[in-house]
Amino acid sequence: MLVLGLGCERGTPPAELLDLALSVIPIPDDVAFVATLDARAEEPAMHAVARHYAVPLVTFPAARLEAETARLANPSERVFAITGCHGVAEAAALALAGGSGRLVVEKTKSAHATVAIAESFQSLAALSFGIESAPSHSDSSREPA
Repeated sequence: MLVLGLGCERGTPPAELLDLALSVIPIPDDVAFVATLDARAEEPAMHAVARHYAVPLVTFPAARLEAETARLANPSERVFAITGCHGVAEAAALALAGGSGRLVVEKTKSAHATVAIAESFQSLAALSFGIESAPSHSDSSREPA
């Protein structure tokens, strides 16, 4: 099961983030969740990607993403200065994938966004109902376009 981690600047056009996501994972059935930083929970681009893949958008506080720093392939001091965590896309994907999860696609960037993919070895039910540190779990696949 794959988790698509997303990061973006405020106001990133939905088409930019969706195009970036499609460049790394074109088959919607391969994605189980989209994950990001809670400060980006209301960004239209995040919801556009979750709707496209017809999966829930799960968000994490910066402190939870910071806990993933040791597992990041591309930690960034610049991102830390802005968000309070050393990575968003990779960290969000790994946070949701769980302790046994692993990055399968490192951070990929566009002008205003990042994506990464983690593989999870947890059951879908465990991820759906056992998300301990995610304050937000919305079903963007059911929201109107």
